[in-house]
Amino acid sequence: MSSSSEPPKSSFPPSGGVAVVVNGNAKSVTDEVISNLDQILRGTDLYVSKSLEHAKEISERLVLQGYGTVLTGGGDGTFTVMVSEVVAAADRLGRPRPRFGFIKLGTGNALAHVVGVGGTNDLAADIRRLKEEAGSRKIGLVEVDGTLTPFCGFGVDAEMLADYAHVKNQLANTPLQRLGQGLGGYVLSSVGRTLPRQMFRSMFHCRITNCGTTGLRLGAGGRPIGKPIEYGEVIYEGPARMVGAATIPYFGFGMRYFPHAEEYPEKMSLRVTTMGPIEFARNIKAIWRGEYENPSHVFDFVATDVLVQVDPPIAFQVGGDVRRERREARLRLSPKPIRLVDFYVPPRSE
Repeated sequence: MSSSSEPPKSSFPPSGGVAVVVNGNAKSVTDEVISNLDQILRGTDLYVSKSLEHAKEISERLVLQGYGTVLTGGGDGTFTVMVSEVVAAADRLGRPRPRFGFIKLGTGNALAHVVGVGGTNDLAADIRRLKEEAGSRKIGLVEVDGTLTPFCGFGVDAEMLADYAHVKNQLANTPLQRLGQGLGGYVLSSVGRTLPRQMFRSMFHCRITNCGTTGLRLGAGGRPIGKPIEYGEVIYEGPARMVGAATIPYFGFGMRYFPHAEEYPEKMSLRVTTMGPIEFARNIKAIWRGEYENPSHVFDFVATDVLVQVDPPIAFQVGGDVRRERREARLRLSPKPIRLVDFYVPPRSE
């Protein structure tokens, strides 16, 4: 098994080969999962990343070895890290970028809903389908601080992720461990920590400035409303509980929080919400399906490059990984899309 940054010494992978990179720190990536992957991946190479520095080392090796496809396993955060590092290495070394794919091993897995990937019980079937059936398509990503990600955000979503991690860690190695995992863990942490906190917390102030090409405000059904928003103009200024940007419709567990993201492929989707916890709870089904529209509390835009400024500093997440609190972030649509393996796309569409 090739479970380090070193590829097997007995063979040199041909151009267009498949590499699989899993996050060795993800709790779902057990020794059993790694062993199963190694048995499934005949003729491919398996790499287990243990740290950010290790991910950089692996990424450079993948590019130099000329892999045509890089699959990541460990959740949306693992995908974000590996795509960012592999793209940076390919551009730095003047090598072609591989296409990227996703194996559902982590929690949330927003990308799994985009590309039709199953869970860990379907690893063999998914990889077989990859080789025999899956095509790929171009997808843009949000670029923030040199990281490429399908989504990021300030406010409640980042707090929910932090609360989930707290509850999961508190219940780990106890008889209640399973309650703190997966969707149930998110519900428990949200109901027990995030939403009660929001009941007594004032909204933060947000200012979003257009730093790119013409932006648009979206109304009912995702249709443009109002006048176009030009470079240097303010897209939104006012109170907010959450400010997010995405190039895919989903957050984790299939929540279509950015329902118009794929309708404007040359732009990224922006959503600002002032929705309180009671309104959120009352409309959870419509929100989950991406059908909730309330122009008094939900503000949708599309743009290519924005500066988001918040006061006071607030929690921030990138690809489902919580970062430090911050006052601002420059978010832009990466100028070069990646190719993403998609089981909904037939191979002949390549």
